[in-house]
Amino acid sequence: MAGNTFGKLFKVTSFGESHGEAVGCVIDGCPAGMALSESDIQAELDKRKPSEGIASTKRTELDKAKILSGVFEGKTTGAPIAIIVQNEDSRPKDYGSIAKLFRPGHADYTYFKKYGLRDYRGGGRSSGRETIARVAAGAIAKKILAQKGITISGFVSEIGGIEAKNFSEKDVAKVYENQFRVPDKEASKKIEDAVKKSIIAKDSLGGIIEIRASGVPAGLGEPVFEKLDAQIAGALMGIGAVKGVEIGAGFGCAKSTGSKNNDPIRIVKGEVSFMSNNAGGILGGVSSGQEIIVRAAVKPTSSIAQKQKTISENMVNADIEVIGRHDVCIAPRVLPVAECMVAIVLVNALLENLGSKISESK
Repeated sequence: MAGNTFGKLFKVTSFGESHGEAVGCVIDGCPAGMALSESDIQAELDKRKPSEGIASTKRTELDKAKILSGVFEGKTTGAPIAIIVQNEDSRPKDYGSIAKLFRPGHADYTYFKKYGLRDYRGGGRSSGRETIARVAAGAIAKKILAQKGITISGFVSEIGGIEAKNFSEKDVAKVYENQFRVPDKEASKKIEDAVKKSIIAKDSLGGIIEIRASGVPAGLGEPVFEKLDAQIAGALMGIGAVKGVEIGAGFGCAKSTGSKNNDPIRIVKGEVSFMSNNAGGILGGVSSGQEIIVRAAVKPTSSIAQKQKTISENMVNADIEVIGRHDVCIAPRVLPVAECMVAIVLVNALLENLGSKISESK
């Protein structure tokens, strides 16, 4: 199985299955001399863990990260960093009754056609649990970026068609205190009602997440085939539940005009200043120095308890009811994954510009 490694200079290789022994990653290309501990990684992994809210899965995993290599006396050595997280609450028996059936919306059928076999226990590699590796690596990427004054934040802007409209930057900073990661309290209440109705209907909801990268200097990214926005879009589309990505004004550009969509530029107090940010902080595939703004559409959780039509591995029509512990809406848990994937893209772009020596700030 190819396609398990992401990045050019800061390379992340993911391993493990949803109901196997463990999941984890190997990171190659992390600069030497940076302070790093398991608590740095754990802080990000805890954002991805199931919440105690009604929308989240009831699978109770500690998701405790253990660093196996690449760190000596609290600092990175420049060698590959291996991180492992044990699966402690897996229940493969939940899938025994549907082992030969393809779950609609999942990768069961496509994996079977590609490989001739598949891990039916929660989808194996196609499970959202694989994203632990991305978050663990992203935690390190975020720390590298922070040394250069680059920060990444995000929030859920919509669930089930209910949009977050009234919120401040302070609200955004506190989204991880909210089970839906929505910064708008009024919208959050409406979403809670929608989630309750979805649970009763044995259904699920989709959502939209927004990621912002601040402090990104102008000049990052390649101008042709490896544009910064193309790299970001590819990184986010590589997350299993993401089905659409837009940068800046995104699809709104199609309804606009050049005079409105262009971002005017001025010199203000000796500094370059853009008067708007429809480009989302990227022009011609290269960062402009503005805040990078990205949104991603997250599909409704595919595993639902409603009876659905499907087929078996023997290509016979069948009905299926997916019983198990699944999120009603996956968007809140995709948020930290998306933040970390953007961080990994930006670290690669930064290293391409600066080389591989990034010393600890003093």
